Amino acid sequence: MKKLVAYITTGYPDKNFTVDLALALKEAGVDSLELGIPFSDPVADGPVIEAANLLALQNGFKIADLLEVSAQIAPKIDTLWMGYFNPFYHRGVDFFLNKAEAFGVSGFIIPDLPHEEAATYKEAFNEKGIALVEFVAPTDSPERIAEIVKDAKKFIYMVAYAGITGSDRSESLEPVIEAVRAHTDTPLYIGFGVDEKSAKEKAKGVDGVIVGSAFVRILLKENLTNSQKIDKISTLARSIKEQINE
Repeated sequence: MKKLVAYITTGYPDKNFTVDLALALKEAGVDSLELGIPFSDPVADGPVIEAANLLALQNGFKIADLLEVSAQIAPKIDTLWMGYFNPFYHRGVDFFLNKAEAFGVSGFIIPDLPHEEAATYKEAFNEKGIALVEFVAPTDSPERIAEIVKDAKKFIYMVAYAGITGSDRSESLEPVIEAVRAHTDTPLYIGFGVDEKSAKEKAKGVDGVIVGSAFVRILLKENLTNSQKIDKISTLARSIKEQINE
């Protein structure tokens, strides 16, 4: 069965809501959850996730909120931390690794940490048994893909196109998929622009999909109550999980 990974912005509208939504997504069939760490300059994200990041920061998000949420949900749903390298560098990668190990967080997704620089931290991640998720993209050569994926853990994040999250774009991904499959059995998931309209098509040839903007777009709807947001996001998650497994 193909997997569904859901991204949500931690602390928006508040940390208690994040916990409730995470547990509802588990019930809706989500296999893994990316807890997004709000950051002021999320360079890989489009306007939807960027808006949620900024609102969470305006509401007073602190790293302590991420830790509190993670302690409650990581024992119940496979949890990864998704964030930009600045907060990890500022507080120290070892700080986050120790906390992740304590809570049971299974991996980190850091889109602005290049593969070559990530190598500096791989030993520390491996010692803790925590994955540092690798990225591949249509712009990568077969040789570079071979280098990136050879020691990949947990899953490989395939970027659907060069650009930012949430865009409605497509590129030929068969060469990327073939290059990955030639060098590793690590599951390959596709992200960027995956929603209820595109999930079935984009799931072809891969092991799972990563959905963010489609869920966060509902988070941002001011005319919905918190319970309505959770219901709508859960319904969307169920629909996407069914579509990718038809």
